Amino acid sequence: MSFVAIIDYGLCNMDSVARAVKKCGGSPVITKEVNDIDAATHVILPGVGAFPDAMRNIRAAGLDIALKRRVLEEHVPFLGICLGMQLMAAMGEEGEKAEGLGFIEGEVTLLRPQKDERIPHIGWNQAEHVREHPFLKDVPSGSDFYFVHSYRFNPVHQEDVLATTPYGGGFPSIIGRGTIVGTQFHPEKSQKHGFQLISNFLSFR
Repeated sequence: MSFVAIIDYGLCNMDSVARAVKKCGGSPVITKEVNDIDAATHVILPGVGAFPDAMRNIRAAGLDIALKRRVLEEHVPFLGICLGMQLMAAMGEEGEKAEGLGFIEGEVTLLRPQKDERIPHIGWNQAEHVREHPFLKDVPSGSDFYFVHSYRFNPVHQEDVLATTPYGGGFPSIIGRGTIVGTQFHPEKSQKHGFQLISNFLSFR
């Protein structure tokens, strides 16, 4: 069974993520302890809140060093959810410029609404596949997922984009490189297809 460290940096409720992981066959622990990150077979970084505040909390707890070591050096599978995906970037500009974890090259910028669109982007929307990846197994292109966000991840390398969503002129809604993946939406709140993504992530070794 996968031992999944769900990172708690003090800005959001992690219970729904833990319940989803358990339902998908994983053994979750909500934690801010480096020892749990070191013991984990998989790491999930959820997120609700502002990019700079999240990074300050992560650094204050020393979690950034542990995460970079486990994910970039030891190649432990990693899933970023919503703000957690954005924190994978090198830089974010929410309110102020702030350095991210730098797992995937890119920056986070404000989502620009098009005609009749509103920011934040809240509700169900589709994710259209851009390229194949094991994370997308058994999840049809165009499946709907639940979004709540005002910012977008802009990867430097387009091959890191797995799926896009047609809002704000189109934005990357799933990114991935190897066993490092992220979703701009909340898979734990997205019913069948969201749970399939979590199951696919737990199958990474």
